[in-house]
Parts: sequence; C-alpha cells; structure tokens
Amino acid sequence: MDNNKRPETMQRITTKELAETFIAEQVEAVRAQVGDKKVLLALSGGVDSSVVAALLIKAIGKQLVCVHVNHGLMRKGESEAVIEMFGNELDANLVYVDATDRFLDLLAGVADPEKKRKIIGAEFINVFADEARKLEGIEFLAQGTIYPDILESIKAAEGKKAVKSHHNVGGLPEDLNFELVEPIKLLFKDEVRVVGEALGLPHAMVYRQPFPGPGLGVRCLGAITRDRLHALREADAILREEFANAGLEGKVWQYFIAVPDIKSVGVKNESRYEGWPAIIRAVNTTDAMSATIEEIPYALLHKITDRITHEVEGINRVLYDLTPKPIGTIEWE
Repeated sequence: MDNNKRPETMQRITTKELAETFIAEQVEAVRAQVGDKKVLLALSGGVDSSVVAALLIKAIGKQLVCVHVNHGLMRKGESEAVIEMFGNELDANLVYVDATDRFLDLLAGVADPEKKRKIIGAEFINVFADEARKLEGIEFLAQGTIYPDILESIKAAEGKKAVKSHHNVGGLPEDLNFELVEPIKLLFKDEVRVVGEALGLPHAMVYRQPFPGPGLGVRCLGAITRDRLHALREADAILREEFANAGLEGKVWQYFIAVPDIKSVGVKNESRYEGWPAIIRAVNTTDAMSATIEEIPYALLHKITDRITHEVEGINRVLYDLTPKPIGTIEWE
C-alpha cells in the first residue's frame, strides 16, 4: 500500500474520541519507527508543527529535540508563546535560536518579494542545519506534512500548474541524512486541529490563523527596515487584540496589517509629521483560491485607527483594503 495515500476507508477525524484513537495509533507507530533514537523537529509555532511536537512529546518525550528559529519576522509574542507552551508547560527538549540579526542583515535593501522569500527560506534551512550539526545522535527528522501538501506535490510532479511541490524543511545538506517522521501526513487541516485540541494544546494555538512562512517579511512591503518592521508588529498586535475583543477571532479567516515603504504628510503635536500607512486586510475563504472581504463595523475601524495612530510610532494613516481575490491576492506580496 502507498504510505502517502489516504485509504478510502479512513474515517474523517471529527470528534475527540476519533482523535484520541488516532493519537494512540500514531504514538505506537512512532515508537516502533524510532525506537530509542532521537528525532529533530523544526517548531515554527504554526498549527501543524505544534501538533506534531505535542504528539511526539507524548510518544517519545525527551527523545524529541525541537528547534525554534526566531527569524525576527514573527508576530508580537509568538516566539514567547512557543517557549512558554513547549519549553515550560510541556517540558520539551527545546532549542531556541534568535537569528533576527542574521536574517535582517541579509534582507537589507532587498525589495523584490520573490527575492525576499528565497532569502528567508534558504537562510532558515542554513540556520536549522547549523543547529542540527551541533546535536548528536539525531537519526530522524519530524515534519508537519499534511495531506493537502502531498496532493499538491503529486500534482506538481505531474506537471500541473498553480500548485507547489511541498517540503517543510526542504533542501537540507547531504550530510544531514535523516529518516522522516510524519505522523499527521494523511490528515486534512481541520482534522489536525481536532487532534491538537485532543492533545491539550491551547485553542488559540490550534486555531492560529494562517501565517506565511516568511512571516512579517511579506507584510513589511518593499525593502525591510527595522523601524518599519517594529511599527508593523505593533500595529498588527493592536488589530488582533481589537478583533478578539469584538468577537471576530475565529469568525474571520485571516486578518492582518501590511505597511508599505511609502510616507505621507500628517499632523502630530501641531507639527508636520511624515509617517507610513497601516493597511488592514481581512478576508474570508474556504479554499484560499478566492476570498471575500469581511465587512468590519465602522466603530471598530475607528477604534483600531485611533489606537494605531496614537500608539504606534511612525504610522500616521490607517487604510482598509476592500479588494477581493481575485483580482487581489490574500497577501500583498
């Protein structure tokens, strides 16, 4: 049987009971595969890698080594949340790498979106590989591959367009010859979330809204600067806080701030004040192939605008993006 093909008889995981059965089966399978060897996992803090981490901690405990790389492009508080959850609460064998300077130095002056993505992706592999070489006795690499990733890879291999060949930690150097451990590779995203809650992960982590691999790097539009990146991170935190307070968390599929590399004239303290615009993007979708715009109440938009323009240094305007997909994309870059 093809181990990368979901059996037609496989029951959809929709309840806690089904999730617990799946977890028990995977714990047994991982123990049989790994034995007493060590497993390495790149823990981004995203849903898939977090669920894999929790499942493997349950299966093999300290044999799992999690590496969390902070590339300086995370949202406010995200790395701290990963450390608190996995390093403290779950007592994981966690390696934290602050590579902020390493990434931002490479990105300095780079404005092209695809070049930024390639730099971020390649450097993540370099950082992860550097950390892997410091560790001894690692024979397995765990990945948060899920079934849609496999389907997209199959289509890409068949020469079909508009899909990507998927790899979570791809292109590792040849001297890091690991055997893969992929316990959730036959699950769809909604099933992964059910399993995550059954493993006891926080609801906010399990239902974390989609976040691009390059992080805020593709929302700090154009060439990234540290001051504009800081302003973006603070403005985005305000947006997420106010959406949560208004009961929109979980009701809107994705919402975020983008800050372009342009300035306009404003007034602050009765003086001329040049600042960047913060652009709100809030969309709903079922498949990410098309998206509609969430209609945000004006009172909420006014509150968010007031907070961002008064609390975030460097921003003097707040705009609301009303463009659906198509013709726009969900992300700006």
